[in-house]
Amino acid sequence: MSVARQAQDILSPEFAQDPYGNYQIMRESTPLVWHEAMQSYIISRYEDVERAFKDSVFTTDNYSWQIEPVHGRTILQMSGREHAVRRALVAPAFRGKELQKKFLPVIERNSRELIDGFRQTGSADLVSQYATRFPVNVIADMLGLDKADHDKFHGWYTAVIAFLGNLSQDPEVAAAGERTRQEFAEYMLPIIQERRAHPGDDLLSALCVAEVDGTVMSDEDIKAFCSLLLAAGGETTDKAIASVFANLLRHPDQLAAVQADRSLIPRAFAETLRFTPPVHMIMRQVAEDVPVSGGVIGKGSTVTCLIGSANRDERRYADPDHFDIFRSDLNAVNAFSAAADHLAFALGRHFCVGALLAKTEVEVGVNQLLDALPGLRLADEADPSEQGVFTRGPASVRVSFDVA
Repeated sequence: MSVARQAQDILSPEFAQDPYGNYQIMRESTPLVWHEAMQSYIISRYEDVERAFKDSVFTTDNYSWQIEPVHGRTILQMSGREHAVRRALVAPAFRGKELQKKFLPVIERNSRELIDGFRQTGSADLVSQYATRFPVNVIADMLGLDKADHDKFHGWYTAVIAFLGNLSQDPEVAAAGERTRQEFAEYMLPIIQERRAHPGDDLLSALCVAEVDGTVMSDEDIKAFCSLLLAAGGETTDKAIASVFANLLRHPDQLAAVQADRSLIPRAFAETLRFTPPVHMIMRQVAEDVPVSGGVIGKGSTVTCLIGSANRDERRYADPDHFDIFRSDLNAVNAFSAAADHLAFALGRHFCVGALLAKTEVEVGVNQLLDALPGLRLADEADPSEQGVFTRGPASVRVSFDVA
């Protein structure tokens, strides 16, 4: 008689060491788990997580305690007309002509400046010397903030991400996150007021003057959105770029294919988002009793949706634990839209507004790094292993290359 395997507790060091093996056990044996310490149900199968992102019975009401203490009230917890109007106010800068015309040069310049700092050295850590700095520098430039304050921004978004991922409710982590909200407000609100009086050609000025159906954003709205943009756009793109290279460097045949045909970069990014997503879980709250695989989630309950598990569900993907940029069951064309068939950007009305910005940053970054670092390879004894449970990515990607 076979005995059902048990997954490690999601808060344990063993789980953090191998979430993917534990996800597989959860999908197989316990697709619905009540976690007492987190006071949350946990769902792990693709069909259930997909539904949680698409079905309006799964609300973002829980964001009032999960996100608002560090960001203020953001677009993420709004619904109905309020959400639609706020999204219409901020979305234009992150798509189409506005993104290409105004911000592509900003992205290209910031990437080039960082690469110039190590391209003649023959070795680098693509995390500390590039990935952790690149997206934050881009966002600071887009908003017209001083890049000399990079260390402040990085400290703030690190504290915010720690707060969001504080599954064990460590009071010191919670307090640091709440301090960040106050510090960021003291930094941003005078700048917002100055831009209202003297708007420029930056994103912050655009947010100050934007109007949809007679609605404008308040100073608090703008501050909260900028806080969200720094945390979500910094942490996730940082880990995504690091993971793209970690995955390609571990699969030299696929790296060679991308080097030879740069049109494969979106495929490499899409497969990275599926295989090693930067965000492994997102929480929702159900408005009524909801049946899912393994049981029923009671009305008002918090639900932890395991993106990292759903994206490796064998019911959805062939050979899901294998990194393959050529796989036929992942559509790279739709991978950065609300029609995506991976769940790394969520889906539905709360699909990540910055998905195309992230795609542009990754395409520029991968292209420029491959051009500047011929013979790119993992450094001797380099270990680009992942760390983290809420967000996850390599702490270091040490590489060697030929000096051109």
